[in-house]
Amino acid sequence: MTDVELSRSEKKKKKSKSGKNEDETQTLSTQIDGDFLIKPQSYTPTIDTSEWPILLKNYDRLNVRTGHYTPLPSGYSPLKRPLAEYIRYGILNLDKPANPSSHEVVAWIKRILRVEKTGHSGTLDPKVTGNLIVCIDRATRLVKSQQGAGKEYVCVARLHSDVPDVAKVARALEALTGAVFQRPPLISAVKRQLRIRTIYESKLLEYDADRHLVVFWISCEAGTYVRTLCVHLGLLLGVGGHMQELRRVRSGILGEKNNMVTMHDVMDAQWMYDNYRDETYLRRVIMPLEVVLTSYKRLVVKDSAVNAICYGAKLMIPGLLRFENDIEVGEEVVLMTTKGEAIALGIAEMTTAVMGTCDHGVVAKIKRVVMDRDTYPRKWGLGPRASMKKKLVAEGKLDKHGKPNEKTPAEWSRNVVLSTKEDTLVAGLAAATQVRLRRKRRNIRKMMRRLTRESWMI
Repeated sequence: MTDVELSRSEKKKKKSKSGKNEDETQTLSTQIDGDFLIKPQSYTPTIDTSEWPILLKNYDRLNVRTGHYTPLPSGYSPLKRPLAEYIRYGILNLDKPANPSSHEVVAWIKRILRVEKTGHSGTLDPKVTGNLIVCIDRATRLVKSQQGAGKEYVCVARLHSDVPDVAKVARALEALTGAVFQRPPLISAVKRQLRIRTIYESKLLEYDADRHLVVFWISCEAGTYVRTLCVHLGLLLGVGGHMQELRRVRSGILGEKNNMVTMHDVMDAQWMYDNYRDETYLRRVIMPLEVVLTSYKRLVVKDSAVNAICYGAKLMIPGLLRFENDIEVGEEVVLMTTKGEAIALGIAEMTTAVMGTCDHGVVAKIKRVVMDRDTYPRKWGLGPRASMKKKLVAEGKLDKHGKPNEKTPAEWSRNVVLSTKEDTLVAGLAAATQVRLRRKRRNIRKMMRRLTRESWMI
């Protein structure tokens, strides 16, 4: 290599070194002079949760107990569950056809979808059509709550004679609102006892005086006999009457316009999946069970507390993330995960005000668990007492069931956990106090015995 080439390479190196030094000094000066911090702002960016699905709708409006929790990868968003899970946690808003009984329809659905269990939201007579909520597998746990929900019907009643005045029919129908006495019809599957049922609202839709037909809509309590109501309507009008036709248009919060499907839709959806592996139709026909729980007040639970609730534990304050307004003690609430899955139905043990201010205690006790056990990992048994117990079992100082044996240390039987050396002194003092109390109790018992003996001698 020539001298000229060497000098050129040296010049390049010098230039690059000097360039680097200049860049570094510039960066240092900007770092020293610049004010690098995130300043507190009064503006908080808003998230529009009004379009979020099912139980997560208006999530930002819930009261925040704490924002500190560890998200776990377990579980699925209700609409994104794998198909097998989606069906197991699904419900159908079925349009029941006339002639087959509710029991037959539910059995057919079970056979079509090839599932283990199905249930429905309240029996419809064979000739009655309309809304029948069919619950599949895990969703059958909500059957009881849906059976007790309010119902709406459209009925066609035939009067036995002419009533020319429409206003008279409307007044008679209005008189049958509120609490009414009802005895089940002659042909019924239940004991014919006198019952009280509430008719919340009624509306006369149409009246044909020539054919003596009355078409009306009613909103009523679960267990109301519309057939009996038609007989009562005829009695009030003084002409007699009976039910001609009936259709249920709403059960609970699901009505005719809420994704109602027919038996043919269910069969076609299953056929599409069996032959073309196309699950979109099944997902369209079946809805997640969370849909029927949207009317309940919500309690959002930490992921670490979910499995404990699935095993029947009460929801305590440390496991609560968010909660709804206006919750009263004894009110039925739904416990949900941060992904929007329903865990269980519960009974509130605290009001909204107490949840926001209290730092300990039971928030809700469990009424009905919906989620499968071990969907989320176990997160209990990690405290000092439980850890010590596991250690003693491993060392053979407790038997395999965690019961004391001859090797069990005295501190354990005194219900004291010795996690560190400093706790030994505390344990000793606690033990000494317990011994003193025992002696006092023994002396009192002796004194009482002596006094009773002396009183008998007198």
